[in-house]
Amino acid sequence: MSLFFETIKIENSKIYNLKQHNSRLNKTIKSVFGKKTDFDLKNFITPPQNNTIYRCKVIYDTKIKDISFHPYAIKKFQNFICVKSDISYPFKSIDRSEIENLLILNSKFDDIIIIKENLITDTSIANIAIYDGLNWFTPKHPLLKGTLRASLIEQNLLKTKDFGVKELKSSVKIAIMNAMIGFYELKDIKITY
Repeated sequence: MSLFFETIKIENSKIYNLKQHNSRLNKTIKSVFGKKTDFDLKNFITPPQNNTIYRCKVIYDTKIKDISFHPYAIKKFQNFICVKSDISYPFKSIDRSEIENLLILNSKFDDIIIIKENLITDTSIANIAIYDGLNWFTPKHPLLKGTLRASLIEQNLLKTKDFGVKELKSSVKIAIMNAMIGFYELKDIKITY
């Protein structure tokens, strides 16, 4: 049986984006296993009671299998490479071998930007966004629909559209986002196309 996971930010004992994590977890179980569930992770997670930032990892299939907490420090992202791939990663699966193989092949870079069918999708660990001077846009068809991405779209802070390398190159700003790093504007970066 396949295993899936949620990565949840906990800071000062507060659990972030719980609504979006619950939604994705329950949708994954329904899509993959055909089982309707209504899990609420607040009933399973007991946050550490201190001011450290933690990465809470919830592993599940049709049931919650494991919950672990790991102190978190953000990684620096300066050097990216665009790679073409027909990879499919619609659910946050424990099996990230296709993504890991792309990282191994491009190990001299901090991260990869995955291009599928000539469109920008995601980095290996985050959704991506570009700013055109007026609006922030994220790919309409990412590899994985992230929880922070969903929240920002719901708040009308982020719009979706298809875009390729040309728009990436001409963007005013570039950001990456995920549950742990938040919405993170990249500064002084190099992208190899």
